[in-house]
Formats: sequence, structure tokens, C-alpha cells
Amino acid sequence: MRKIVLILGGARSGKSTFALHEVSAIKGEKAFIATAEGFDDEMRLRIEKHKEERGKGWITFEEPLSISTLIQNIRDSYPVILIDCLTLWVSNIMRTGFDFNDEVTRLVDTISQKHSALIYIVSNEVGMGLVPGTELGREYRDNIGFLNRKVAEAATDVYFMAAGIPMKIKGDMKIE
Repeated sequence: MRKIVLILGGARSGKSTFALHEVSAIKGEKAFIATAEGFDDEMRLRIEKHKEERGKGWITFEEPLSISTLIQNIRDSYPVILIDCLTLWVSNIMRTGFDFNDEVTRLVDTISQKHSALIYIVSNEVGMGLVPGTELGREYRDNIGFLNRKVAEAATDVYFMAAGIPMKIKGDMKIE
């Protein structure tokens, strides 16, 4: 059965930790698609910390742009693919001038196709705060909101994280 899990929340809300916890019991090597690029010391430290948090059993693919192609290439080779995160991916798309709408369509089509992997996707919810003061900031916020909505439509399960607490907002809601 195709399963796509989207995890949304604010910065430092526990999204990545929750995703790692959810898939930790799955046997076999897991694929981690990292969209971050270490342009400065602080970001390089964050990347290293995330690598340490994953521990063993993860194969990391550092792919800031072509995540759809990468997913197509690996989705039948790993029981789990974790993409962290779409927020940085949007920034990368905008910075390089790729066509945002084409990339969103390609990603949603790719994750919606038949595959054997459990796909977890992490993204920030940035539209709940202040309206950005610049045109670029507003475009970025709007792009992430549009992308999150499209991925949520394709997802089988959606969680919203607040203060480290996961709230399921789409999917089977039965209490265990």
C-alpha cells in the first residue's frame, strides 16, 4: 500500500525528531534525502547534528534540487524515504530560478505514483506568522503554502507539530 506522511510545523517544533522516531522500528537501510546546503558554519553544524541524530541504518542523499528524480531512482530500493525538508527545497528552487510550479507538479506526481517505500516528508508551516515585509519573502511564504497544500492532498497522513506534540490532521484517526 502506498503511504505518504507529511509532517508540518514551525521551526524547532520537533518535525524531524518525530519523523525519525516514527520510522525507527522499520528494518533495513533507510534513505534520507537532505535538501540543505552548508553555505555557512552555522548551517554546516546543523547538518552534522542531523546526521548524528539519524544514527546508523540511514543512507544519506544530499540533493538540494532534483528530489523528484532521486525519489524515482531509489523508491523501490528502500523501505523508507525521509525527505527533510521541503522548506529548504523551495528556497533552493527559488534561488536557482527553476520553474516552481513545474517542480511542485513533478514532486506530487512522483510521490503519488505506485511505489513500495514509505515516504515521510518534513516541511515548515510558515504562513501562520507575520506577513513578510518584502516581495521575495511573501513569494517564498506563498510558495511553501501552495506546496504544502499540494503535498497534503497527495499524502495519506498529515501531522502538525506544535511544541514537540504531534497532532494528526489527516489519515486514519482511530485511537490505539
